[in-house]
Amino acid sequence: MSKVGLYRLRGLRVRRVLIGIKAKSIHHRYGFDTIAGLAAGTIDRHCLKRQLGLATHGKIEMKKKKIPPTAIIGWKEWIMLPELGIPAVKAKIDTGARTSAMHIFDLEEFDADGRQMVRFGIHPLQRRNDILRYCEAPVLERRRVKDSGGHIEKRYVIQTTAVMGGVSWPIDITLTNRDLMLFRMLLGRKAVENRFLINPGRSYLTGRSLAKSYRTEIPKKVKK
Repeated sequence: MSKVGLYRLRGLRVRRVLIGIKAKSIHHRYGFDTIAGLAAGTIDRHCLKRQLGLATHGKIEMKKKKIPPTAIIGWKEWIMLPELGIPAVKAKIDTGARTSAMHIFDLEEFDADGRQMVRFGIHPLQRRNDILRYCEAPVLERRRVKDSGGHIEKRYVIQTTAVMGGVSWPIDITLTNRDLMLFRMLLGRKAVENRFLINPGRSYLTGRSLAKSYRTEIPKKVKK
């Protein structure tokens, strides 16, 4: 073959820098068949990388994996759960917990078309028992969960869509009736991993606009 064949074979363009080592160097040491095999796919490039690294003592450049951009969130944020009809709930980002949790009440199990469902109520705003929502969701499973105090509880687990900072993704939530929970919702590490970076010294980095969702439901104070 001509020298042109060194860089083009079967319509595939073979770059001058191949797997981190110059193609001409590979050609001189191992012959043109090595480059042809790489282009045709008959030689595994990962195996060749290891062999060349031992034989040439040259630096083998690994292809860098592209990391998707991640948003930065604070230790507490407003989150929306549209499938549950909850326009806003304040959540604490709790990386010490594996799964997210929600404080609910009046939990009731029922069947719908042969599917196990749960119905429950939630006060989405802290210290406001006059604002409430009743939700329904299919049961994903029942899971034994250990809380921060070491107590083990068997909880219902549901899956729903969460929206925060313009990002929408599915999360698993365990349902529990705990009046001692300061926040109505805890967002566990499985819900935020590979999606967000957490700044523990800041809060509401995704904005506070969702906090206004219940403005019309809050009675105005009458001035005396």
